Amino acid sequence: MAEDLYQTLGVGRDASKDEIKKAHRKLALKYHPDKNPDDKVASEKFKRAQEAYDVLSDEEKRAAYDRYGADFEKIRSSGYQPGAGGFDGLDLDQIFGGGRGSRGGGGGQTQFDGFSDFFEQMMGGGGRGRGPGGRQRQAPPQKGGNARHELEIPLQTAVLGGKTEFYLTDEKISVNIPAGVETGSKIRLRDRGQPSPNGGPSGDLILLIKVSDHPCFRRNGRHLELNLPVSIGEAVLGAKIDIPTPSGTVALSIPANSSSGRRLRLKGQGVQQRDGSAGDLFVVLQIEVPEETDDESQKLIEQFNARNSVTLREDLLF
Repeated sequence: MAEDLYQTLGVGRDASKDEIKKAHRKLALKYHPDKNPDDKVASEKFKRAQEAYDVLSDEEKRAAYDRYGADFEKIRSSGYQPGAGGFDGLDLDQIFGGGRGSRGGGGGQTQFDGFSDFFEQMMGGGGRGRGPGGRQRQAPPQKGGNARHELEIPLQTAVLGGKTEFYLTDEKISVNIPAGVETGSKIRLRDRGQPSPNGGPSGDLILLIKVSDHPCFRRNGRHLELNLPVSIGEAVLGAKIDIPTPSGTVALSIPANSSSGRRLRLKGQGVQQRDGSAGDLFVVLQIEVPEETDDESQKLIEQFNARNSVTLREDLLF
């Protein structure tokens, strides 16, 4: 039995969009591959949370899931749209009994062939007519329709590329993600779409890439940004800090007397491009102060302020 997507995120079926988003973010942070290296259980839970969020954060997909359960993708991929008024994606043979009705005595035309002829005439013949001698002429094999699926991947996979897996109508599919993809990118999987109606090749599966938020890094085109917490001592005295980047750990020098909000650049440590070049990683300093200080430290701060007065709000106006 397929796992209930609401249970996967730990929310009720009446959960709001914000509750679903918060639950997904909590699980993504807990089971993120960066925090759980080589942990297959955490990796699987991370993927399951992504898949559940992919469905429940989309109003159309969520409505279909609430109505049809785990089979909702089969209903959607069939092309059936309630109230659309058309025949796109519908199997007329299934509607009228598969064309295997009882024959009259003498082995004549089935009771459903008349429906088929009617729809062929209405739709312009449908590629199947009568050959010499009144024999039916078989329609040439047709390719099945393309299917679309939104695939959410972590920022790390989008930047570095790599293999990822996802479930589609209870089938696990593996795909290689090229490095540098971003939200809106498309990946085509040949012959993984809807089956042909008459023995031809299957259609293609079009993956629409959506990159999930990272708890620390942000992407801006080919560049990455990181808010880096530093202590008062590191900001005033300067320091060397190890920074994780797509290509590995890099030592970043924090200049002495740096203020919060200062931007430092690590060249070539951003998103790799197809031509071999790479963007930059911008590190934004965020000075963090301790929640509590002892009496001696407060006195030292007072002495520091007295010896190093700075005009900060002279131009502050409403």
